[in-house]
Amino acid sequence: MKARTSHAVCVTLLLLSSNLLAQESAAQRHEMATNQLKGIAAEMSLKCLSDLRSLDDWKKQRPELRRQLLEMLGLDPLPARTPLKAQITGRLERDAYRIEKVVFQSLPGLYVTGNFYVPKSGTRPAPAILYLCGHSPHPLGAKFQYQDRALWFASHGFACLVLDTLEFGEVAGIHHGTHDLNLWHWLSLGYTPAGVEVWNAIRALDYLETRPEADMKRIGLTGISGGGAMTWYTAAVDERITVAAPVCSTFTFGSQAEHWLARGQCDCIYYHNTYAWDFPTVGALLAPRPLLILSGQRDTIFPPDGYHPAFQRAKKVYDQYAGGGSDRIREVDDDVEHSDPPLFLREARQWMQRWLKGDAAPLSEETNSPPNETAEDLACLTQLPGDAVNYRIQRQFTSPITLKKPTSRAAVERRRAELMAQLKDKVFRWFPAEKISFETKTSRSTGSWAVRYGYADYKEVTFQTEEGVRVRAQVFTPKHRAADAPLLISVKRAVDSFYSSDMDELLPLLGRYRVLILNPRFTEQSMSAAEYTDIERTAVWVGRTIAAMQVWDILRAVEWAADEEKISTSSISVYGKGEMGILALYAALFDERIKEVILNDPPASHWQRPALLNVLRVTDIPEVAGALAPRRLVSLTKLPETFDYTQHLYQLQRASRQFGQSGSLPEALEVWKR
Repeated sequence: MKARTSHAVCVTLLLLSSNLLAQESAAQRHEMATNQLKGIAAEMSLKCLSDLRSLDDWKKQRPELRRQLLEMLGLDPLPARTPLKAQITGRLERDAYRIEKVVFQSLPGLYVTGNFYVPKSGTRPAPAILYLCGHSPHPLGAKFQYQDRALWFASHGFACLVLDTLEFGEVAGIHHGTHDLNLWHWLSLGYTPAGVEVWNAIRALDYLETRPEADMKRIGLTGISGGGAMTWYTAAVDERITVAAPVCSTFTFGSQAEHWLARGQCDCIYYHNTYAWDFPTVGALLAPRPLLILSGQRDTIFPPDGYHPAFQRAKKVYDQYAGGGSDRIREVDDDVEHSDPPLFLREARQWMQRWLKGDAAPLSEETNSPPNETAEDLACLTQLPGDAVNYRIQRQFTSPITLKKPTSRAAVERRRAELMAQLKDKVFRWFPAEKISFETKTSRSTGSWAVRYGYADYKEVTFQTEEGVRVRAQVFTPKHRAADAPLLISVKRAVDSFYSSDMDELLPLLGRYRVLILNPRFTEQSMSAAEYTDIERTAVWVGRTIAAMQVWDILRAVEWAADEEKISTSSISVYGKGEMGILALYAALFDERIKEVILNDPPASHWQRPALLNVLRVTDIPEVAGALAPRRLVSLTKLPETFDYTQHLYQLQRASRQFGQSGSLPEALEVWKR
């Protein structure tokens, strides 16, 4: 008897365990969504350059890939090449070289500081090195920390221009906008400080063209860390670079995602990956120009499982140019951390000697270091310029759209078609082309206060919105008029309450409406600022943002209701507070089965929220809201003044009555008519 009881208990426990496993938790769904991002990045890295068939095939792709990189850096179109207004503010005369203190403006008011090391002997014009500094903080510029590199080159017959970074220049600008300042509108602007750094380097090359000491047919580019990343990007887009040697800056997005490294990287390391191609393509764009990749085996932010594949994939293109094994691309790593040890310095110098001077002889170990100058000696400015825009360049470097009011209904329709095409190409390009099964899991419950209210049946479901991503929805179906009841989808934010009694706003609808409360991905559990940063920046690596993924989840909820629940699509409303209302607007643009969008305290512009990649270069919230016309748009709160533009579009569409304000959700839905 005792054995039977024990057996029964075991069976019961197994059944309970099975049921618990069948019911996913919020934490599990959160993990699924993060793992999916890792998986997409890994697949992207695996496919990178795998379809390369021939050199001719590559040459056909190359111009468009270069243009895409410029766009993803915020450099398409390139800014105007305005006068550099270059100045030499001082000179330091040394035995073998002189150091000139150089200041120029890469754009009006965008000040760039650097030191130009000019050898006093050797050939003229001399091969020249542009050295891009890493992130070494000093109020008088990062160049102070890297003078040993320039001194070696100047002592060996190279002219060398060492360039300060935007962040650690003598006129400091912001680098860490999404890293730790929560400036997520940078994503909407398509802005990355990498674009500014690359532009400053391009203009530094323009400056070198004015210097008779520099041979523009023999230009080398190198730098470590952030300077290494800028070496990659600048050489990829500017053909004047003859030879490149980036140090500790090589990766694949698959590796970065696998190690979850977004939080630790400066904004300038990455381009905004609109076109979902991986970093080795940047290396391929350098081919067949000589490229030396230097990396640390113990580098925690650029680990070996990133830099090895980057080298191997870029080498495929180099080999196509060479008709076999190319000696123009080489990889050197060592058992070091994120650093520039003597081996890397020697290899980079030797690489430049070989390809810029035709001297392939190995360099000997050098023990004597030239004397260091003080930061004060190397400083280019005695005071900050009053017209500097470095501090706010992030607000004006890319070109956000200026909304122009159309003057006719026909103009509205033309613009709407153009808008939809741009949204599909620049903002939601990643939207899946193929639908997948929902794989719905249902859990019925009697614990909800709403069920005890007596007017509705309740069930909780989860379903797939993308492969491996599941979202939660609570569904309330009227007991007595399920067939013709209209549908309201209420979209939850991460900050909203999740108590089962959190129903006051919806109680008047029960029995009159089908209600689907949707928790899009990343809304079910709170995230720290650091975790949010990791997820949002990782999402950008695969061409999306958290908000964009939530738009897709809303679209899938509509599809799920129609396909799985067989709900009539003649009357679907979507309601969202704050930025969720804006995401509902985007969903409505892509699915005309949504007949009404209800806003509650919406933001005035994407300059505030939500963050959607490149969207401010395409449109802004007031135009998206107006594009809903003539469908119904209601706000439960006073709309920002920017929505005057929306009202104008509704008027042109002769749909003014469909745009307005209501005091509550039941009033907006006119429940008394149901």
